[in-house]
Amino acid sequence: MSAGSVAVVVTEEIGVPSWNLYELSIPCTAFGKPQPDLAEPWYELRLCGTGERGAPDGPAGPDGPAGAAGPALRTPYGLDDLAGADTVIVPSVPDPCAEEGRPLPPALIAALRRAHSAGARMVSLCTGAFALAAAGLLDGRRATAHWMHTAQLAARYPKVRVDHSVLYVDDGDVLTSAGLTAGLDLCLHLVRRDLGAHVANQLARRMVVPAHRPGGQAQFVDLSVPATDDQGLAPVLAWARARLDRPLTVEDLAERAALSPRTFCRRLQAATGTTPLQWLLDQRLARAQSLLETTDLPVEKIGELSGLGTANNLRHHFLKRVGVSPSDYRRAFPRTVPETPEASVTPLAG
Repeated sequence: MSAGSVAVVVTEEIGVPSWNLYELSIPCTAFGKPQPDLAEPWYELRLCGTGERGAPDGPAGPDGPAGAAGPALRTPYGLDDLAGADTVIVPSVPDPCAEEGRPLPPALIAALRRAHSAGARMVSLCTGAFALAAAGLLDGRRATAHWMHTAQLAARYPKVRVDHSVLYVDDGDVLTSAGLTAGLDLCLHLVRRDLGAHVANQLARRMVVPAHRPGGQAQFVDLSVPATDDQGLAPVLAWARARLDRPLTVEDLAERAALSPRTFCRRLQAATGTTPLQWLLDQRLARAQSLLETTDLPVEKIGELSGLGTANNLRHHFLKRVGVSPSDYRRAFPRTVPETPEASVTPLAG
């Protein structure tokens, strides 16, 4: 279990447009603050500028260095430091590069290629995919970006298999995400990969965000829930999470919500982007992951407590979703002590 170093690319010299600050802040929030009670050591975060290393802050006002409409950042790290990082993240590129096809700095493209050749895990958030694509790192791979830019990405880089509908794509050593909150989903996914489900879940709770939204969830989720119930579906889903060890059907959930099964399915699809049965399977697998990390219970018992039934059924779904067997997962993430009871309420995706 290792966190490693994370290098975040800051483009447009050292200036950052104010509307790109959100994507930049996501990896800083996820990886930059030590969490010694969750994992020690935590990630080592570096902000790597594409301009002159250690350049001073630009003048006050809307026009900072290189005409950037936003604040300037001072960092001791430059592009040469990307190659020494375990993970390299490009949170965004300047709008003219994504929207108008303006070339990215050749030094940045070369640095991304060197980092990948050195074994770094390459990650993009939102329009950062244009940088990875320009470096040739997405050729022949499935990738995504914010849906407003995926058509441009596909047209400009035809070798990339662009998927405009998903939140993020994990292709092993290269990962891409859609914009805004999907970038946070991907960062939590990286923590889950590196440090396990329990650590990722606890970090998500501290950030007050959903613990896990699968990458295949659609970008086009309608987050509006009819106002007939001020609390929406959250109480019903919390009720279901507390009973994952029992048989649950769509009819059970619909009855609890005082809705017809058809209406319940439609509302859950609108709120979470998935079907009731898929939502239940996701919750059961998340429970199994947590139990594997935090208890010494045998696989057979974990299958029962997670509602997946037999050990063989647990192995089948776990291998299909996580990519390894429950036993291998347990060896990769040794037992940790849970901070809070597992029946905590996770907010609806959004």
